[in-house]
Order: sequence, then C-alpha cells, then structure tokens
Amino acid sequence: MPDMSMQAPAPGVNLAPVEERPPAGVLRTGVPAFLAFTQGPAPLDWKQLTRPGQLEAWWKDAPLYLACAVRGFFENGGEQCWVVPLGKGRTLEQGLATLKDEEDVDLVCGPCLLPDSAGVDELAAAQARLLRFCGERGDCFALLDSPQGADERDMLSGPSSFKTYKDTLLGQLADAPELLGLGALYYPWIQVSRSDGRGLAFVPPCGHLAGTYARTDRRAGVHKAPANELLEGALDVEHALARPEALNSQGINGLRALPGRGIRAFGARTLSAARDWRYLNVRRLFLTLRRWLVRTMAWVTFEPHDLRLWVRVRRELTGHLEKLYLGGAFQGTTPEEAFYVKCDAENNPPASREQGRLVVELGLAPATPREFIVIHLIHDAAGTAVVTPG
Repeated sequence: MPDMSMQAPAPGVNLAPVEERPPAGVLRTGVPAFLAFTQGPAPLDWKQLTRPGQLEAWWKDAPLYLACAVRGFFENGGEQCWVVPLGKGRTLEQGLATLKDEEDVDLVCGPCLLPDSAGVDELAAAQARLLRFCGERGDCFALLDSPQGADERDMLSGPSSFKTYKDTLLGQLADAPELLGLGALYYPWIQVSRSDGRGLAFVPPCGHLAGTYARTDRRAGVHKAPANELLEGALDVEHALARPEALNSQGINGLRALPGRGIRAFGARTLSAARDWRYLNVRRLFLTLRRWLVRTMAWVTFEPHDLRLWVRVRRELTGHLEKLYLGGAFQGTTPEEAFYVKCDAENNPPASREQGRLVVELGLAPATPREFIVIHLIHDAAGTAVVTPG
C-alpha cells in the first residue's frame, strides 16, 4: 500500500524509485563490492548503490576509475553493488572487514586498490589479499584487473626467465594455491567515456565485467559462463590481443574488440591450474550452492538426528538440485547422472551423531563451457564444400 503521508511534488503521476528485492528464499548473485583508494576526501562509511547516479550524489569527488567501474556495472545490467572507500584512515584490511558479514555480496573488485604510484608487486599483494578474503568468506569470487599499461608480454609466460604479472600474483599465494580458483584475471584495460565528461580514458574493466556477471546470472544462472558477452560502454581495448589463445591457456581472460560485435571477454577461466576449478562459472556454482546451503539449511540445527531428518534433508537438497539441473547447471541426460545426495546411517554413524554432526555428501557433474567449436571444411572430388561439426 502506498505511503499516503508522503507529499507528491506536483499533481499528476509521480514515479519514485523502489529497490527491487528478490523473492524470499532466492539468492541474489552478481553483487560486487568495489574497494577504492583515494588520496582526497572520502566518506567515512560505505554505501549500497541500487541505481546510476547514487555514487556521485554520495561521493562527489569519487576516483575516476571507481566512477567508471560503477557506471559500467549499471550499464551492463547490474542492479546492486557496494562501495567501500579506502585511504584517509581506512586500509584495505579494514575495508574488507566491513564486508565480512555482508551476505548479499558475492563478488569483490578493486578498480583502484592502491595509489597511482604503487608498483606491480604492491598490486599483486593487494589482489592476493582479495583472494584470501574470498577464501575466508567461502562464498565470494574476485574479479582482478591486469596492471595499467601492461602489454601482452607482461602477461604471458614464455621460455625465458621473464617474470609475468601472473607469476608475481601466484608468488603471493604460494602457501595457498587453492585460493587461485576464487578469482579471474582480465586483460587488457578498456577505453570508455570519462564519467566526468572530459573525453576518453583507459580504465580497469572489472566494473563492466561485474555487470555482465549480474546480467548473465539473471538471464541464465551462475552456471552460465559470463563470456562472449557485450561490454556496454566499452569503446576500445588498450592493447589488441595478438595471442588470445595463449592468454586463455594460462588462465588469463582476454578482452577483444571484434568488428561489428563490440568489446567482449573471450575467456571464462579462473587462475587455478586444478582441472576441477578451471572454469569460473563452475567455481561460482559451488560458491552459490554453499551460500544457499548456509541460508536454507539452518533449520537442521537442534533437530532430532534420526531417519526422518535424513529423509527431509535429502528431499530438500534433491529438490533444489533438480531445479538447477533443469536450468542447465549440470551434465547428464537424467538427474541421476547429474548429481546425487547421500545422507543416511552409513555417513552418519552413531559416533558422529553423538558429537552432534550431520554429514551430507553431494556429488555434482557441473556443465562446463564449450570454449572451442571445431568445424571441418571438406572439399570433395566434385568441388562441393561440406561443413561438418568436429
């Protein structure tokens, strides 16, 4: 029912923006937190944004890269994001602490994590901290930008001893390589119209990409790779890719300018070398499932640990996984081939039950993206061209 106490500004039809909320029990995904360093004045708090223009109204002198990232997020279909100012009394560590319990956030981005004077080593350390934060939360994914001005040689490992940016980043996580599956690295920067109207600028692409994540999630689900998606508002790339396939093979997602098709991400890889966590959509599917389990299965606490509990748990989990299967999240021609749920006396023996533990085993066969489509072009003796899929 409308609030009749509010006075309309003028007679007639008046429209007021209302935040759109997902139905109860439905997880919102594609919600980034933008962490942004500034050497100038900054708000003392952090803010949730739900529509374009709110950033400028709240933070008049927001850093250029942040302003372009937020605008790019909304241009590409994003609906909700958080902005956390850094500097002037708030370090990166303190900024991440504000997000520790913010359940709606499932992406983290740093369009300007550090002062402009910071070097590659400092950037790698800061981005490694984002990945560690994702590991601590257990349900977040990081979108990482390549260093400003990096060329393709700066990114690709070769036969020489040249140390690439990815090598530097991996060195920061030598003690925790499992965290590499919690982030995706994108190259190069993109050209956009400046948010202050002063011409064009090359900026980090994370905000525009976060918008494509949100758009793809809403259209198809987190199991769909947010790749080959148009980056609205992107005019060009800082460097044309000479070896996009080499970037992809090393877990770096290349942004390409395609004639007549705009700027698109041609890659859906995490930084991980582990086969199970190679694709970012597979990793995000598991992260989102974990978020769903934590929120939805809280009722299990203090329930009698018996057969009836096992049956109910299997029923609820199976129902949710069947919905994901029908939406294309898993491989298999039948649900039985796509997943299984095991919760019974075998994995809940008396000793485990006496400790108050409930053990549920899930087996999933996630769908992976088709990165390479092979087509055979055959000319027969009559000169007829026959095209067959590989």
